[in-house]
Amino acid sequence: MKIGNIELGSMPLFLAPMEDVTYKSFRYMCKKFGADVMYTEFVSSEALIRDIAKTKKKMTLFEFDRPVGIQIFGHNIESMVEAAKIAEESNPDIIDINFGCPMKKIVNRGAGSGMFQDVPKMVEMTRQIVNAVNKPVTVKTRLGWDDNSKVIVDVAEQLQDTGIAALTLHGRTRKQLYTGEADWDWIAKVKNNSRMHIPIIGNGDINGPLKAKECLEQSGVDGLMIGRGAIGRPWIFKEIRHYLETGELLPSPLVPEIVDNVKEQLTQSVNWKDSPERAVKEMRRHFAKYFPSLHNFRDIRIKLLRADELDEVLLLLDEIAERYADTRVDYTNISLK
Repeated sequence: MKIGNIELGSMPLFLAPMEDVTYKSFRYMCKKFGADVMYTEFVSSEALIRDIAKTKKKMTLFEFDRPVGIQIFGHNIESMVEAAKIAEESNPDIIDINFGCPMKKIVNRGAGSGMFQDVPKMVEMTRQIVNAVNKPVTVKTRLGWDDNSKVIVDVAEQLQDTGIAALTLHGRTRKQLYTGEADWDWIAKVKNNSRMHIPIIGNGDINGPLKAKECLEQSGVDGLMIGRGAIGRPWIFKEIRHYLETGELLPSPLVPEIVDNVKEQLTQSVNWKDSPERAVKEMRRHFAKYFPSLHNFRDIRIKLLRADELDEVLLLLDEIAERYADTRVDYTNISLK
């Protein structure tokens, strides 16, 4: 598979762009465990053109990231074109357009998957961005606005005609948000459309190696993108790759191994943030996901999520490693909600 001139090999695995999740330390862990392509958190076009420092910091890239994409979102064509040019100055490998986010605050302004309310504008915005930058442009989107308007087969053709280098499809409509199940049959309809020739990347509900293989066989996509399934489990990329190549399921990690990885991610956050306390707060969403299905874990989980000081967190992690020294985490029934 190739995006522009970027060689990605066979069945590349992508880390999905996620707000307040895919910052430096988490990307570092996912790359360590075999994610092939990184994406930053998605960034607002309006914030970029107003030169807001917090937003621009999201575009700070590192050599371990590559190949890496910066994803932008917005509702105004001129602002999105200008934002794409600004993003290109950070020298990503890919510029990605977010037509998939279903969140109300974004959709109500006509951005993200709100663009399904104005497909001609979606297509024109994409065309102008492709023409404005030298980097390959990709798009991430959904199946349509709701169950009565799954227009993605036609929209995918139109987006391809603008010159994009690849298309990622999340198998839900905007109205679904993250409820129900991703519909990989619709992703397959796009992939198997004889008019399509750009790579198609599938996304939605991949929670482990078995699901990854099922989705791949169902759709025939060129690559798989993992989002929520990687939170608290960045080694999911290694597990999926191993299973696709060998048919063998790797054993889930022992809790002390997980603790070591949590500490490594936390160290990356501390080195990146301006204070250890900010790094601890940044990690809370990940703390909540790193230790699923452990017996009698509720009290220590609450302590971990309420801890403010780095030393307190490290002591709690050591306690977890000692208490569950011989335990492997069971991911069988892990929810992505």
